[in-house]
Amino acid sequence: MVVPFTISCGSCYHCRKHQYSACENGLPADNQDIGQELYGQPMAGLFGYSHLTGGYAGGQAEYVRVPFSDVGPIVIPDGIEDEEVLFLSDILPTGWMAAENAEIEPGDTVAVWGCGPVGLFALQSAFLMGAECVIVIDHFPRRLELARRFGAETINFEETDTAVALFEMTGGIGPDAVIDSVGLEVRGFFVDNVLDQIKKSTFLGTDRIHSIRQAILACRKGGCVSMPAVYGGFVDKFPLGALMEKGLTLKTGQTHVQHYMPALLNAIMEDKIDTTFLISHTLPLEQAPQGYKMFHDNQNEVTKVVLKPGMALAVE
Repeated sequence: MVVPFTISCGSCYHCRKHQYSACENGLPADNQDIGQELYGQPMAGLFGYSHLTGGYAGGQAEYVRVPFSDVGPIVIPDGIEDEEVLFLSDILPTGWMAAENAEIEPGDTVAVWGCGPVGLFALQSAFLMGAECVIVIDHFPRRLELARRFGAETINFEETDTAVALFEMTGGIGPDAVIDSVGLEVRGFFVDNVLDQIKKSTFLGTDRIHSIRQAILACRKGGCVSMPAVYGGFVDKFPLGALMEKGLTLKTGQTHVQHYMPALLNAIMEDKIDTTFLISHTLPLEQAPQGYKMFHDNQNEVTKVVLKPGMALAVE
């Protein structure tokens, strides 16, 4: 079976509306004050995410305690390899919900910031939802090549002015929908990003928001902004005026994983969605620190490391 990263009771107000990542009962009472003070309401419980969302240990372990186990996990039929369905727990539903939140219509042009796991799954999902053109923005050559395999056009932001390129590629209108799958750890030598980094380093800010700024400014008037990317605190120089004056719709939030798992499992079984392309390395669980270091040091080649309990130790 596959266990979602969201911890949801299945019976509260939000769960009954299939808003599982807003569950009222997944967060322990002694962790609720943090979200109340920071966000106005307590958050839902999430595996491996911080004390803001319950302080639950992560799922990269040999054994995991699963609250509300009659609600979250989905049973996988025999004959399906673990690697085919592993990403049902988080990043595949996140990519799908990102595309769904973009309100894609047949023939739309969609721009995706970030060619990591969520961005690549959002790209696949956008095409399945009827997008005619998907443009992906990143700077890692191998990840951009992965995007092109699925039919996307690409922009390397280290070689091209992203805003200029997007307007040229869309006849001066801008993309119908934009998806920010980068988030608070955005990279790149841009003036606003450097200023955000300085503020973060001096505790004057928490997040770097270059990608969502750029996405809002690039989106066509009346378009839709989808933000699956993670942001944690307060930000500076957010283009709120552009969001309002251009009549944009902004949708975001943690993923309602349980809502999407059954349909996405069927899509995998029907070969409509490929997930295994993302796996670049497989290591035993005991070498998790090495896997994290690999991902940190070489994001061009290391797209996703799968950790397997009981696997023989890899040769150093």
